Amino acid sequence: MAGRRARTGRGWDASPPRSGDADGDPPRPRRGRRGGPNDEDIPPEARAEVSRDAGAPPRDEAELAREICLRQLALRPRTRAELAAELAKRGISAEVSAEVLDRYDEVGIVDDAAFARAWVSSRHAGRGLARRALATELRRRGVDGEVASEALGELDEETEAETARVLVERKLRTARGEPDAVFRRLVGMLARKGYPPGVAIRAVKDALAAQSAEAAEFADRIDADALADAEGDLDRESRPLD
Repeated sequence: MAGRRARTGRGWDASPPRSGDADGDPPRPRRGRRGGPNDEDIPPEARAEVSRDAGAPPRDEAELAREICLRQLALRPRTRAELAAELAKRGISAEVSAEVLDRYDEVGIVDDAAFARAWVSSRHAGRGLARRALATELRRRGVDGEVASEALGELDEETEAETARVLVERKLRTARGEPDAVFRRLVGMLARKGYPPGVAIRAVKDALAAQSAEAAEFADRIDADALADAEGDLDRESRPLD
């Protein structure tokens, strides 16, 4: 509108000056594109520290391998094969992995024989696993066959048969159904835990014979030896060829 003063410049309605605009006030530091100060505003000592961190050499591979192993062993005991697999997954070279694991073998940090003995004892006592199932577990963890056999040798047939009997008696307390159905379920349970057919069938037959008159009558009709032989033949036929 004519006659009115324009609302620009330093007229009567101009915004008040910002701090630092007045004469004598120090200027504000210029900001970077992300709101931070420009490089020239960073003290030279700080810039030197950043440069040193950015150019730091990578960690020693053997040191990293040792750290990985110790972290794994802190969770639970491991076999040499398990540790080697973990190192490979983390990008450690085969040469460095072998060097570190050889040293751990020498000082006893990694001991597959001790691992196998502890595994057999713990899994048999805690889960009731028989030698066949335990052998499979040790093989999956990379334990050498000879080392595994030595550990499994500490679990004799009498101990295995006694454990089977205890397992059956425990399950039989809550079992429901006809004797033949109960018989099949209990034999199957022992088979899954790795018990040989003869051990499983005899353990279930003896337990049924002591349970009730009906179960005892059914148990008397079981030819444990013949049935065990038949089950053993089927088991051998179903095993994959090595």
